[in-house]
Amino acid sequence: MKLAQAITQYIELKQSMGARFRAEQVILTAYAKAMGDIECEQVHSDRLYSYLVGAGPVTRFFHRKHDALSGFYRFAIGRGYAVCSPLPTTLPAPSTRFTPYIYSRDELQRLVDVAAVQEHPRMKLQALTLRTLILVLYGAGLRLSEVLHLKLTDAHLQDSLLTIRESKFYKTRLVPIGPHLKKALSAYAEKRCHSASLNPDSFFFVTRDGECVTRQIAERSFDRLRNRAGVHRNDGARYQPRLHDLRHSFAVHRLVSWYRQGADVQRLLPQLSTYLGHVHVASTQHYLTMTPELLQEASLRFELYAMGGPNHG
Repeated sequence: MKLAQAITQYIELKQSMGARFRAEQVILTAYAKAMGDIECEQVHSDRLYSYLVGAGPVTRFFHRKHDALSGFYRFAIGRGYAVCSPLPTTLPAPSTRFTPYIYSRDELQRLVDVAAVQEHPRMKLQALTLRTLILVLYGAGLRLSEVLHLKLTDAHLQDSLLTIRESKFYKTRLVPIGPHLKKALSAYAEKRCHSASLNPDSFFFVTRDGECVTRQIAERSFDRLRNRAGVHRNDGARYQPRLHDLRHSFAVHRLVSWYRQGADVQRLLPQLSTYLGHVHVASTQHYLTMTPELLQEASLRFELYAMGGPNHG
């Protein structure tokens, strides 16, 4: 059987069983395209390894692709489409975990200020749209995909609530927002592109032409903004600050704020996890990158405990 046909069967099988399988679908579809119009058993191990490595240094995505292909080849061998798997048996060591960038409050202010004046008729996003995107990503700690999939009917601004539907873990949740973010979203809703549909099922955030905002448009617009605002990473990491790092920054800044308030952080951490839409608190802990600011607050809390002060956790 043709490789592309077998991969289509496998994807349809997994999705019919209730798996979302979106990331795997992208990986496997790209693999089929890279291998070309060939039979399953004609894939050479060298070509497959080249696909796994890709361009540049080996990253954790190598193992993500390997896992997706391992599942496919178990399926292909079980169906008799292939005799054996061409996947390598020896894998490179996983790269170190990616360290998110935690924006300082000064950097966040610069991004918002520059976004407000970054208006150009050739840009896909109006200045107000980009500014409001940044505010809601940081102010509500949302994932980019969650923001881009918001519908008009999901923004209950009078009640200061956002409905996040079927997010990463198939969960729908209500996200309360503060008065400042409510004001910013209300201002955007009033001035939202006039050519955009007002159907309640229409997307809340739209381009200058009234179309939905794609991830690619949002990320490219943000990269231009970040460069103009002079926000750069200088620690040798592979990636420059990303839109998703606004969510990480929200979590870290929330924790710092709790420490300064003397709150019971251990008790509040599960609440933060629920707010972020995480299934387990461990997922939230991955977001809590140890910044100098957070380390200082944690150290002060420990000193208070060691000196016999109140134990706030």
